[in-house]
Amino acid sequence: MTNIQLQTLAQLKENLHISYSQISCYMNCPLKYMFRYVKGFPPERVSSALIFGKSIHTGIEHFYITYKRKQEKADVNTVQELFADVFSSEINKAEAPVVFRRDENKDTSISMGKAMLKAFCKSAKLKDTEIIGVEMPLSARLYTDTGKFTDFLIIGVIDALIKNCDGDIVAIDNKTALRAKSSEDVEKDLQFSVYGYLLCANKYVAKTEDAYCRMDVLRKLKNPKVEKYGTIRTPSDRKRLAKIAVNVLTAIENQAFYPVRSWMCSGGCEYKDACYSW
Repeated sequence: MTNIQLQTLAQLKENLHISYSQISCYMNCPLKYMFRYVKGFPPERVSSALIFGKSIHTGIEHFYITYKRKQEKADVNTVQELFADVFSSEINKAEAPVVFRRDENKDTSISMGKAMLKAFCKSAKLKDTEIIGVEMPLSARLYTDTGKFTDFLIIGVIDALIKNCDGDIVAIDNKTALRAKSSEDVEKDLQFSVYGYLLCANKYVAKTEDAYCRMDVLRKLKNPKVEKYGTIRTPSDRKRLAKIAVNVLTAIENQAFYPVRSWMCSGGCEYKDACYSW
């Protein structure tokens, strides 16, 4: 993100707000939400996957910004080295132990990331595409599903916002994954409902129109590839998102914090020890 974007996001966070990350964290495990956002506990450990994903995003951001400014694709080597530099820096400055998968380490992660970004750059089709924004921080007043005003903003950062060759505005979310996504994964992904809400409130999408979104998944394979999944979010989806957000806020205000057992517990949860001693 640019310095101006970082300042904008920081200013948004000074207001009463909720984000997709907060909503998702609470819905996955309310106790983890308490440790992270209420108590402000530092993480006990950091998953390398989080650092890896952040670093991949940095490379993709550079790719899109280069096209936006110059109408040409960024040099693949530059994108790869930017990823490697950010990944190494984040690993080295981590204040908690970094946990890798059993078959991964720093060097293999860098090699994989470079291969994935090479596949991304090769697969990107940007002819007749306008890059509206990259890493765009947006906010919107949160209303209930019945249209009642709340004191909270809902905030988020859209990875890339484009206008495609058909003239449609499309919000893109970039992800890394071992496995392919199912249509159900994409359709139920709350991230896109947040995108739709923000796009509508900021007049990129009319109130009665659908919001077009796309999930670009970089697969961690021996021969990495990019899989793209289109989806839409209707006005009804945006209304449902508002209902979910308001109910999550109500639960938080009532201090409804409890643990939820899931696959994420064994995946290097950063508050595993705090959870066991709770």
